[in-house]
Amino acid sequence: MNAAIEALRPALREVVASLALEVSGTQLDALLAYLALLQRWNATYNLTAVREPAQMLTQHLSDCLAVITPLRRTLGGGPSRVLDVGSGGGLPGVVVAILNPALAVTCVDAVGKKAAFVQQVAGELQLRNLRAEHRRVEQLRAEPFDLVTSRAFASLADFVQLTSAHLGPRGVWMAMKGKVPTDELAQLLTSINVFHVEQITVPGLDAERCVVWMRPKR
Repeated sequence: MNAAIEALRPALREVVASLALEVSGTQLDALLAYLALLQRWNATYNLTAVREPAQMLTQHLSDCLAVITPLRRTLGGGPSRVLDVGSGGGLPGVVVAILNPALAVTCVDAVGKKAAFVQQVAGELQLRNLRAEHRRVEQLRAEPFDLVTSRAFASLADFVQLTSAHLGPRGVWMAMKGKVPTDELAQLLTSINVFHVEQITVPGLDAERCVVWMRPKR
């Protein structure tokens, strides 16, 4: 791990503490190793527009760490299947997999180099609960998922429409958004139950964040 990434360890500890997350030393090491891989691959494959490690920590890692507690509260403590749609460089899928070993996380992306990166992360960090799929989500062939999530993937209506076939009988959608997407919420079909719009505080980030929780009306 390079010195610039290692220097971020205290800042990452502060983020974890402010979110009241219990993170082991091994998990902290894995988060930093993931950040190092993201920086290294980004130089060649343009995985993210954010280039500086400190900004990656705030805009990517912290942003994803902020949804861990809501995700755990919704799924409970048992094993579950999670699908991260339009995962890009593995956000939030990789972070979810690192902090939740009981969850089987699949990251799907239509861009081959991004899926290859996530698969590389899974191998190098020995994340047996993480896998990547290079394909459009509507072409994915997989068992149903308990949680389908996305971060800046599409409008809520498109997200739901494209992934509805992958949602299990008791599954839910978790859409990570900035400001509350009022217009997008208004465009959802009446068959979709928005059961919670949750404001999220991201440590170090001066911007609005929320999570939109949805399920089919049953």
